[in-house]
Amino acid sequence: MADIKGRYKRFKEWEKQPHEVAPLSKDGHVCATCGTRFEGNYCPRCGQSAKIGRYSFKKAFLLFLDVWGMGNRGMFRTLRDLILRPGYMIRDYLRGMQMAYFPPFKLFFLLITLTVLIDAGLNIKGINRYANQAERDQKLGELLINKFSNADDKAEGHAKKAESEDGKKLSAEKEEEPSLVRKEYNRITKNIDEWSANHSSITDLLDLLFFTLPLWLLFRHCPAIPDLRLSECFVAMVYITNMLTIYELIPSFFCFSPMAEVTFSMLVMLLAIIPIKQLSGYGYGTTVLRVVLALFPFMVILFLLEVVKVVTVMGYAAIKYG
Repeated sequence: MADIKGRYKRFKEWEKQPHEVAPLSKDGHVCATCGTRFEGNYCPRCGQSAKIGRYSFKKAFLLFLDVWGMGNRGMFRTLRDLILRPGYMIRDYLRGMQMAYFPPFKLFFLLITLTVLIDAGLNIKGINRYANQAERDQKLGELLINKFSNADDKAEGHAKKAESEDGKKLSAEKEEEPSLVRKEYNRITKNIDEWSANHSSITDLLDLLFFTLPLWLLFRHCPAIPDLRLSECFVAMVYITNMLTIYELIPSFFCFSPMAEVTFSMLVMLLAIIPIKQLSGYGYGTTVLRVVLALFPFMVILFLLEVVKVVTVMGYAAIKYG
């Protein structure tokens, strides 16, 4: 038990320790590219590493990652620290230690790409989750269409019995215009939803920005960073989103059942409290309370945006067919 406590204590001390850069080499080198003689780890003239040597499989793999932007600027260190010390890593990055870690927005789009590849079939079972979801949506749509079609047929039958011929003509004239407005509204709304689904990375960033504003108002004078800026809070939230995405790749890759995946995702969302607590310097109780308080204005913002969308689209459709 004492050994476990000692390991945990050393781990907590390591969490708070900023990244340490390797000391400069005092050995003399001759750059293989430009021929410059120098001391240190990199050539001061062209920037080539002093450790250039013969090729190996490890070096070839790193060069392959570098093509995709993942072989430089501490990609693996960033992934490790996002899992083991996320809040402290983000604090180090905001304080200026940016060359040690992979850029947050670049990592965000890389993880989005990886998510798309896994859902498209790069998982343990080779299942195309998009095709399965599209098939389920199509079946659901057909059921709804049949249901409403039957309801419309019944309503139309009752209307025919209750109304005279003149009354039916008048009713058709009155219903024609609202029907066109409704169809136009449904068409535009469907286009907006499809655009949002096809550009999920942009909509996710916008949602994150809307959530960052109330969160920043509650954490802008936190103990660890008393003068936290809105832009810094947004960068921190992007990093935290990257951390959550890394965890959420697990059920996607191993093809969990829908219920297990939803449960796992809900548990993963709770992990966001850890980096916010480490970043802010508050205790867990204060952190949870402030995050919950930030959720209320965020939901209000989303509701108002939805109202604006409905009113704008409905108004446009009414003007077009008015």
